[in-house]
Amino acid sequence: MSNVAVLLPAYNEEVSIASMIILSSKYADEVIVIDDGSTDRTSEVSKRAGATVLRHKTNQGKGAALKTGFKYAEKYDVIVTLDADGQHNPSEIPDLVKPIEEGKADIVNGSRYINGNETNTPTYRRVGQTVLDTATNLASGIKLTDTQSGFRAFSSESFKHFNFDPDGFGIESDMLIEAAKNHLRIVEVEITVRYDVDTSTDNPVVQGFSVLMRVLELMRFNRPLYFYGISGAIILFFGILILLTINMTAYNNNIYLMSIGLFIVIMGIVLFISGIITDTMARYKK
Repeated sequence: MSNVAVLLPAYNEEVSIASMIILSSKYADEVIVIDDGSTDRTSEVSKRAGATVLRHKTNQGKGAALKTGFKYAEKYDVIVTLDADGQHNPSEIPDLVKPIEEGKADIVNGSRYINGNETNTPTYRRVGQTVLDTATNLASGIKLTDTQSGFRAFSSESFKHFNFDPDGFGIESDMLIEAAKNHLRIVEVEITVRYDVDTSTDNPVVQGFSVLMRVLELMRFNRPLYFYGISGAIILFFGILILLTINMTAYNNNIYLMSIGLFIVIMGIVLFISGIITDTMARYKK
């Protein structure tokens, strides 16, 4: 049996944290709460429930909380991360730990969508999730069904390869991109999620946009052909569309509109070629 630690990054979760600790402790040798500058009784409640508490003086973000937790728990064979708001079911921890214990994975990603039968996700969340899944999969070169899951298990060796930059919510995508870069084995297992207990105070649109910007930044460095190539192809498409529209209307003799259309086409071609060149250089450096 592996030694298992559970990490619960928390910010103002005094209502739900105790039950998460008690339920998680059934499947872990130690439950570690990283109190990310909470202004309520999260730390006090966590200690009374039997958790080890690591506290940030100020709110630094989920990424910073996980960094603190990983550093503390590096002595364990397996580290499991869950959200502290009660969305995840701790009884599913063994399902995530099992592939690592069997030597089949370095990282196990809990997925709500692995069998395509998750129907409880609010529509606005699912749309945003699809965008982030697509961007993260393109940036990492792997294909996962739930790239923003906070319910994951890591082998003791896997997180040593990570070099996390974001302190906020971009950490989920960052982990996967770093894992792919280091050729770590990632598998997915099905999990269940409750949405009626979502206590997040963050604007989901703003949060999703910030994660997307982070993923695009990583894509630019790790997979430039996709970043520049896709951007160039989209711009080229619209440039050609503009030229065709001008040609079929009364504006076909307007030199200024034709110049704008040609400029957009050229810009698209330049971006596409830049992607090919940058990607070739990146592969050569590797």
